[in-house]
Amino acid sequence: MPRVAVPVTQITRAGVAPGTETNGDATNHHVIPNNGRMFLEVRNSGSTVARTITFRFPGVVDGQSVTPRAVSIPTSSTRRFGPFPTGDYGNQLQVDVDNAELKLTAYGL
Repeated sequence: MPRVAVPVTQITRAGVAPGTETNGDATNHHVIPNNGRMFLEVRNSGSTVARTITFRFPGVVDGQSVTPRAVSIPTSSTRRFGPFPTGDYGNQLQVDVDNAELKLTAYGL
């Protein structure tokens, strides 16, 4: 199946309501439109164990895949990540989660 799209809420000087939270999909994972000026808010809704989010790099270096960047999110915590330069992460940010307890919200500037 294709990756689950995470909508991006554009931040403006007029102000915006909080973005739409997307439930983590540990089977199909996620994709987010990336213009190099977006950030991702990740909330671990679980109260018993840390969860892991992984950011994938689309390219290769000398014919070798680049090791994805994995980050642990503590229980009942929120972390914000970004920006994601398009030269490193591409125009479509690929994000993997290890559990549905991770909730994703994307914002663009």
